[in-house]
Amino acid sequence: MQHMGELEGPDIPATVVPVEALIPVSDHVGRMTDIPPSRMFLIKKSLAVYQKKYPTGAVFDASQGDGGASLPGVPPEILERAHALQLEHGSAYDMPYGCDEFRKAVVEDYWHLGEGSGLSPVNVVATVGGRDALLKAYGAMLGLGHGRTGDMIIVSRVPWISYNWGPYGIGANVLLAPGVAEDGWIFTEDSLKACVEYAASLGRKVAGLVITCPDNPTGATLSAKRQAALGRAALRLGVAFVLFDWMYHYVTDEAPMNLNEFMQEFEPEDRGRVMFLDGLTKSLGASNVRNAHLITSKEVASFIAARASHGVIPSYHSMAVAIAAYSMGYQNASRSIVEPTNASRMALRSTLQEQGLTFVLGQGYYSFIHVGRWLQAAGWDDSEPLGLHLAEEHGLAVVPGAFFSRFGGEWIRFSYATPVERTISAARRLKEGLDALMA
Repeated sequence: MQHMGELEGPDIPATVVPVEALIPVSDHVGRMTDIPPSRMFLIKKSLAVYQKKYPTGAVFDASQGDGGASLPGVPPEILERAHALQLEHGSAYDMPYGCDEFRKAVVEDYWHLGEGSGLSPVNVVATVGGRDALLKAYGAMLGLGHGRTGDMIIVSRVPWISYNWGPYGIGANVLLAPGVAEDGWIFTEDSLKACVEYAASLGRKVAGLVITCPDNPTGATLSAKRQAALGRAALRLGVAFVLFDWMYHYVTDEAPMNLNEFMQEFEPEDRGRVMFLDGLTKSLGASNVRNAHLITSKEVASFIAARASHGVIPSYHSMAVAIAAYSMGYQNASRSIVEPTNASRMALRSTLQEQGLTFVLGQGYYSFIHVGRWLQAAGWDDSEPLGLHLAEEHGLAVVPGAFFSRFGGEWIRFSYATPVERTISAARRLKEGLDALMA
């Protein structure tokens, strides 16, 4: 049979790519573990059971990762400005990387990048929220890293749920790094080395490492220096790319990340192997706006944009919201989310200490709370039934740590992205629910 590049007649099938570039036949897709739907979207429904029993009872949602639901969300003046920009812009296609106006706003108005960073608008890719950005990044890690499917993506021991399944769905395997609960399962140079060696024992390489700070689900936080040191260690070990997920970095009572300074932590030859993810979802309460961006090398940006041109292209309106927020000064734009969350963090830390609970609480939206002895008292193997019990019997929604990985089975994720009074009331309801298990 003739193939592309050979003489072809009108009655002969032709492959789109040369035969030597055809994807090899593999039956692995039929042998993959089924990817489960995220249960994060179902947790709040358990509160309906409590509300049916106690129609006048107060309920508390400490499962939230959505400031647009639990806090005011995007300020109306930003949405109004975005709508005006949309009217001016029209409804024609933009480029697969977004639009030039968005790229410029990210570089100049948001990150305030200087020449020393080596970054410019060509290094920015707009995406349809964080999950879209991550999938595109994983694809680049595989394609431009070691050029193989089946290689590994390293994440933390207790990762955000979608870190488990996003890479797997596009042909990468996920490796949970060693770590201990007392430190919030944070990476160390030794744990990264162990991952690379373990991957090699399985005949695989490491296409990427994801460092999330502040972390979801634990809230653990690393300094910029520590993040950079871990990134450099990973690159020295042969990890193809390091992605820094900073979606929560503005939700802090400290200072957000400074990308100008951070890039100086890497030698010029290594800067093309780091990626950065950020966006509006958390710090602006804009979950349903679906805007995020990747900052990466020109090569990676071009790789992603080429594939996006045949796949998912970001909408202008989502970029318009970002442009409006960035142009007014992002610290001001995000105040309605960041300030109450910071206040709740401080109050929650004191409350949990007073209650004698063991917890991880750095920055961002979440505290990770140990509930092992109450699980034991109830005869439960992990925190999944506790999550259901707290919602249905005590009107409190939290996220079982078991949802993230088996290593988080004795923990729950508690969101404090709510006003202080609701955060503290939810913490008290948690303690009441736990104590009832010991009665």
